[in-house]
Amino acid sequence: MILRFGYVSTALALWEASPSRTMTFTNWKKQEEEVRKEKLLYLAEQNLKNTIRILHYNIAHGIDLYRMSSSLVPLATHPEVHWDFMSPLNKLFQEIGTLVQQHHLRVSFHPNQFTLFTSAKEEITTNAIIDMTYHFEMLEAMGLHRDANINIHVGGMYGNKLDAIARFHQNFVKLTASIRKQTTLENDDKTYTAEETLQICEQQRVPFVFDYHHHFVNHGNDNWEELLPRIFATWGITGKVPKFHLSSPKSEKLIRAHSDYVDMEFALPFIKALKDYGKSADIMIEAKAKDQAALQLVGSLSKLRGYKRISGGAVEL
Repeated sequence: MILRFGYVSTALALWEASPSRTMTFTNWKKQEEEVRKEKLLYLAEQNLKNTIRILHYNIAHGIDLYRMSSSLVPLATHPEVHWDFMSPLNKLFQEIGTLVQQHHLRVSFHPNQFTLFTSAKEEITTNAIIDMTYHFEMLEAMGLHRDANINIHVGGMYGNKLDAIARFHQNFVKLTASIRKQTTLENDDKTYTAEETLQICEQQRVPFVFDYHHHFVNHGNDNWEELLPRIFATWGITGKVPKFHLSSPKSEKLIRAHSDYVDMEFALPFIKALKDYGKSADIMIEAKAKDQAALQLVGSLSKLRGYKRISGGAVEL
């Protein structure tokens, strides 16, 4: 079996390579119309070009797993800012997609926590659909809309978890079938446990992304190792190996915050459980040190008996 590791958004080893440069709506309003357009286009171009730089860095270092920034296009979904970013940026989107496909990389998006489908307020669901559509249209421009995933959380509880789950099922199907097909759900660190999220995934027929750190904080009565057959089964129709999230707490007091690197003592029970299950998996590292944390963890694992490093970002067990 093979475990591949990746990271989120920014390669810290690269100079000035942020793919998330943005502009506030307040600043946008202060600019004249032509200046607004030029500024937004410039920032989006820089974000996409830096994404291409990061992908080349990943290829060179053997890191096949990468989560792209959701902020590639500044103010893309703001209701008062309507600008055509697809036409002028189409070639850059295509270049990203070509790199990903040629080098068999696995990429994804993770919209923010406000993209949810459990609210009773219609406007929140409407905004979630707008945001999911924005992510999907970027994947379409890259030619990755049938492959890459958009990962979200279930959402809030609003005082009654059963009612909120019922609303999720009612609202989630308002997304187009093509977007739902690329969506994955993740357990969170406060509200929806792994078991609860998995049940929703099974009902909606979407893959489940298990987050080990979130489970550590918000585990309910779940014994997560017993969930592995069901977790893997949710990925069956995709033809992909399951994806997991891994980070470790910053401290005993800041238990929900992510540390700079992944603590091996914290991570090993998770890694060993996957090893015992015996099937390959992809693991997204959500540590603050990004690429450096992923590479360090793979290096540390490769020193253990039974773990052979086969690339910069992968080990064979």
